[in-house]
Amino acid sequence: MTDSDQFEKDEKQLFELLSKGLSTDFQNPSRLGCPDSAVLKGIASHRIRLAQAEQWLDHLGSCSACFAEFRLLRKRLQNRRQIALGSTLAILLAASALWSTFHSRLVLVTHDTAVLDLRSYSIERGRQPQAKQPQLEIGRRTKHLTLYLPMGTEDGDYELVLLKNTGDELLRTTGVAQLEQHVVTLKADIDFSSVPGGSYFLGVRLPGLEWARFPVRVH
Repeated sequence: MTDSDQFEKDEKQLFELLSKGLSTDFQNPSRLGCPDSAVLKGIASHRIRLAQAEQWLDHLGSCSACFAEFRLLRKRLQNRRQIALGSTLAILLAASALWSTFHSRLVLVTHDTAVLDLRSYSIERGRQPQAKQPQLEIGRRTKHLTLYLPMGTEDGDYELVLLKNTGDELLRTTGVAQLEQHVVTLKADIDFSSVPGGSYFLGVRLPGLEWARFPVRVH
């Protein structure tokens, strides 16, 4: 018999003992013939197996004082187990949350491709943006860009630049746009590691046309 099977067997016997309802039927105010509290606690906590405590089982079922003390000890032990289980679950949940946070950060740190969805952006050509548009986020660890270009954009070879607000050029590269799953997708290699954090414009164009500018924040 495994320890688990023995534990379940002992629990069943204890339950049968507790269910006899003899806790008030046999008074023993002098506690004659009673085991000491250490024995009762050992039985209640299963440190003393019922096979070893057999000599005390009949006494527990016929002594209200021992029966009451035994039930109190069991209740305290059960409460401690519940508290310990709750603490263990809390630790596991905290560890899980910590791992999730760490894993998310690890993905961000090691991921060197920024994906920018421009499909909802209007195409703003020329030196000055035509309207205020939300900034796109690019990490300084980025070495590759994937752009989902606005509707109606042509595929083909593109030029890309990173521009200061003054129009000064910081980075330049080229990439190829192709239709992928009904979306014109532009992919290009560009290293942002030398770019200070701040607000810029990402310029995109077919050769010979004016730049379509999109606001970005490098961080």
